[in-house]
This record gives sequence, C-alpha cells and structure tokens, in this order.
Amino acid sequence: MSSHYPHMLAPLDLGHGVRLRNRVLMGSMHTGLEEEKGLGTISAFFAARARGGVGLIVTGGIAPNRAGWLKPFAAKLSTKREAKTHQRITEAVHSEGGRIALQILHAGRYSYHPLSVAPSRIKSPITPFKPRALTTRGVNRTIEDFVKCAVLAREAGYDGVEIMGSEGYLINQFIVATTNKRDDAWGGDYAQRIRFPTEIVRRTREATGPDFIIIYRLSMLDLVPGGSTWDEVVELAKAIEDAGASIINTGIGWHEARIPTIATMVPRGAFSWVTRRLKGEVGIPLVTSNRINTPEVAEDILARGDADMVSMARPLLADADFVAKAAAGSSHTINTCIGCNQACLDHVFKNQRASCLVNPQACYEDELVYTPTDDPKRFAVVGAGPAGLTFATVAAERGHAVVLHDAAEQIGGQLNMARVVPGKEEFDETIRYFRHRLDDTGVEVKLGQRVAAEDLADQGFDAVILATGVSPRRPAIPGMDHPKVHSYVDVLRGRATIGKRVAIIGAGGIGFDVAEFLTHGDDPIAERKPPEIAEFMAEWGIDTEHTTRGGLTEAHDEPPAREVWLCQRSQGKLGRKLGKTTGWIHRATLKKRGVQMMAGCTYVRIDDAGLHLDRDGKTEILDVDDVVICAGQISNRDLEAPLGRKDIPIHLIGGAHEAGELDAKRAIDQAARLAASL
Repeated sequence: MSSHYPHMLAPLDLGHGVRLRNRVLMGSMHTGLEEEKGLGTISAFFAARARGGVGLIVTGGIAPNRAGWLKPFAAKLSTKREAKTHQRITEAVHSEGGRIALQILHAGRYSYHPLSVAPSRIKSPITPFKPRALTTRGVNRTIEDFVKCAVLAREAGYDGVEIMGSEGYLINQFIVATTNKRDDAWGGDYAQRIRFPTEIVRRTREATGPDFIIIYRLSMLDLVPGGSTWDEVVELAKAIEDAGASIINTGIGWHEARIPTIATMVPRGAFSWVTRRLKGEVGIPLVTSNRINTPEVAEDILARGDADMVSMARPLLADADFVAKAAAGSSHTINTCIGCNQACLDHVFKNQRASCLVNPQACYEDELVYTPTDDPKRFAVVGAGPAGLTFATVAAERGHAVVLHDAAEQIGGQLNMARVVPGKEEFDETIRYFRHRLDDTGVEVKLGQRVAAEDLADQGFDAVILATGVSPRRPAIPGMDHPKVHSYVDVLRGRATIGKRVAIIGAGGIGFDVAEFLTHGDDPIAERKPPEIAEFMAEWGIDTEHTTRGGLTEAHDEPPAREVWLCQRSQGKLGRKLGKTTGWIHRATLKKRGVQMMAGCTYVRIDDAGLHLDRDGKTEILDVDDVVICAGQISNRDLEAPLGRKDIPIHLIGGAHEAGELDAKRAIDQAARLAASL
C-alpha cells in the first residue's frame, strides 16, 4: 500500500475470499462500445484501466432482456452465446490483475424504443414512448431475467454484477409512488414497492453463491418531486443488505431531474454527504460518487469516513493510469477530468462512441496508439493552445524533436479564457497537466516571442505545425468603433471595464460563457473561486437534511451582478447547439439570473443610446452601457502563405484549421491523430 493516499489505496475485504486491491471503483458509464461486434475495443479499454490499478471496474449498463434495452439493439446479456463473447472482456481485465463487474440495467420507461415496459403505463418526460405496464407474471419474468443475466455474467468470468437501482431506471420506477400505481403485490405501500429490488438481490445471491460480488446502486437522493424520503432510503438499504448485497453504491438524481449532478459547475465531491448519512445504518461497504476527480478529493472523502470506496467513471476516461500515478506519488501528472461531458455523455446521447476531450485515446485504445517513431524528425509548433500542446507532447513522446512557440507569456491559449468563466475552473487542471507533459516529454518551449516565417525557415524543421488559433470576428454593424463595444476576448481577459447593463451579440457557446461571466459578480478574476458545496445546494434547491421527498427544497437565487440581454440573429431557441447533456443547465442558470434571451435580431447600429435592433418588424433600442461581440471567429493563418513560399511542409490544426466555436475537443483530437501519424 502506498503512503501517498493510504485510505484510497488500502485494500478492501468483502469476505468469502474476495479482496479488492484498493478503494477505487470505476463507475459504470456507457461508451457505445458495448454494442460493437466482438467486444475487442471495449476489452482493450477496460484492460487499460485494470493495468492502471483500478480496484474494481463496472461495465456500462447491459440489459437483461430486450424490453430493458436502452435503445433498439442495445447491449444485452441473456444467452450463453452472448456470455461467451463477454469472456473476451473478463480475460483482458484479469490478465492485468483487475476485477470487473457487469452492470445489469433495465431502462424501464427510459427505454428509447416501442417495446418499453414499466411498473405502470406512465410516459417518461425524456423519451417519446409510452411504456406498457408489466403484468404480475411479467414482473416475475423480469426478476428471473435479472437473475439469469447475473448467472451468465458469472459464467462469462465476471467477478460480480451491479444491479442498477438508481437514476430513474426500472427499479427506481418500482420504488417511487409517482411511477408505480400498481394495486397488486408489487405496488401500494413502500414495503410492497421495494419487493422488486429486494427479490432481485435475494434471488441473485441464491443463484450465484457467496463469493460473487453483488453491488446494488441505490438512489439515495432522487432530486425529483415525489421521490423517496430519507427514512425510505434507509429502509431499502437495510433490506438490500439483508437480501445479500456485497456493496451499496450511491446513485444521485434521476435522469429527468432538473438539477446538475456531474457537470463541471458541480463542486468536487459535492454529494459524499449523502453517503455519509447512511454510514452506520448498514454494515456492508458504501461507495460514494459524483465529481470525484483527483486522488486528493478521494482521499479526503475516505479519510473523513464518508464512504468505504469512491466511484470514478469519467476521471478514468481522462486518465487510465489515475490510480497507478497516485500510488507512485505522481498525481501532478494525472490528466484530470474537467466534467465537460462533451466527448463522453454528449457522444453517447447522440449514438456516437464516447471518448474524452482531454484524452482522445479513451475508447480508441487499439486505434490511436502513440508508437515510438523509427524516423525521428524535427517539428516546429506555433501556438501553445490545446491543439499545439497536444501535438507537441504526443510527437515528443513518440521520439520527435519539438520546439513550441507562442507569443504569449504562458501556455494554454484559449483555455486561459475558458478557465475564468464560473463553472469552468477545471481548465486550470488541463493547463497544469500540459505544463508537466511538456517537461516530461522534453519539448523545447519558447514563450513571449512572436515567431516569423524567416525564423522558422532557417532552423531546418521538417515541418511546421500551425496551431495559431482564432481571432474574434467583427460583424459589419454600424458603430462597431464606439467605445462601448468590446470583444469577448477583452472581457474575459479583464481588459474591459463593463457597466451594469450589457448586450451580448451572439448566443453560441461563447455568448453563454460571457453571460455567465458577467452575471456572476464583480470580483477580480484572480479572486474567483468555485462555489462551496453549501452554496451550490442552496442555489439549486437541494435539501442537505433530506427531510423532503426527493431531497428537494426551494432554490435560492442570488441577484445577478448585471442586467444582460443575450441576442442572436436566427430564430429559435438560444443555445440549441450547446452540449446535449449540459445545454439545459446553461439555459437554466442564465434564466435564474434574469438574462433576457432575444432571437431573430437584426442589428441596426450601436451608438450613445445603446444597441438598435429590429425584431419581429419592430425597432427596439437596448439602453445598455456596453455591447460585447461574440459573433464567431476567423482562423489565424498569417504564417501559412510566407511559409508556403519557403517550401516548408505545413499542417494546420485546431482553430487555425477550422474556426467555428472554440472547440477544444476537436482541436485536441485532431492534433493527437496528426502527431500519431507523422
């Protein structure tokens, strides 16, 4: 056991000869690989995390039958043939010294297909299909399917299963009265409604034996109206323990809840208090979850006694070697999850393969490989933003000689603006990670110097990689030279003094970020800190005493620092291109802060009176102190032509290749793939 994080790295004895090597559970997260033929890529994905030292891995959700599919032809385990295919996963994990459990997930009314079933015929607000109510016989068959799935998982070599009883899926739907209107033995009072999960656990234990790990994912904080009370949570936990579970894992919020639980604006370790409340009520180990993304946070939670294990899913997408690096005392080299959801959950909800914004190798372990080069070359990289940093460090890791240039005095590029937006402070971790990567890979870094084509031509580089980013686009609006007009760059870099009434032109991701920034407060950038857990709970109406059903209470809205109008030219909902799983949070936050969202705007002029615009055939004047322009970007390619005249091979990456929104995900992925190919 390492002395660096003694609680996190301590082994955990589950009895019956089952011992986990540490207290880190890789939480379940669907990646899209579960449905791929042969399961080869997902085997490599899990093997990398086992090799990285994770104590126990939990797969993405696997349905026990067709009705439980998340979507048509989603992953399922109900036949011996399917079990045989899964052996590829378990063998890969065991060969690396790891343990792995299969999560059994029946989506119930959250299923995105017409075969969906539920306790009662009540449609979910997040799917278009109204489920069929299970008959009494159907309930028993479903329990049998859960048990059969667990038996097949054991035959496939899994060390255990996690029975998914949270997040609003089928089991949760049986537990809560608002989704269970049955009048048979599986509905009615609470004791009747929890028969479904307890029978699943009891029969699974009987069928799989005492040395098979059974994790039960228990919704400890539903965050929906009519959800469970705390007394009911405790009653269920005790019943699950009595039924034979090995571990209880913490579930927070149903998918339909209108409260963020894992996005980057959620404070780190924000929900461990929920798990702590259950300590002493049951005797089996408890796992806490949500926004635990550093070994320091995990260690603090365990040292306080909030839980016996910590669950991390996306942090192990960001860095497969998270645990090994922590054990080696090298936590500063961990590629930290920033909670952005852009390449993981957003991809999955769009039926794309998951990956990770800060680690494009995630879920591409057998495709994007940084093989040492047999032909070392010398590359110049211009621009130390996310694209330039990625190319430089991957190329250097492979054995190339790399010189990184940037006119700024610090690395990070556009990340230095993103990090000052409230709720995006985690980008500090990405900059820290790259700072150490540059040192570890031996990249020569030249900052504070604007490099010219002549400088690069004389140094014998085999190629120049232009990662020079973007500049704000200036729309052709009369009055753009008025002193009250500012670019988003000036605002986010603290170069503009902004008044109390502000119009923002452009409602893409940057416009929303600037609105968040301007309504947050007037503290100097250097003094801004992420919200404390208590502040976050109060803002979103979470009852930390859990005295109310679902843990909901009245939200407390802080008055905004400024009055803001957010304007866009096109008709329709503002922010429609924001992240699939986080856009609603940004819109809700700005609504709480009184931001007025205006679509269909034609900008007439800007003058002393403010912003003149036409909307719905009428002219309006927004009497504002300042106008901030967030109307897109143009690529910086000033070096492309002169370098081309000197016959030097050039590669454009990141914003220099494609402007669009400030897309760090695309920039990092593109840069990594180029560096891996040269």
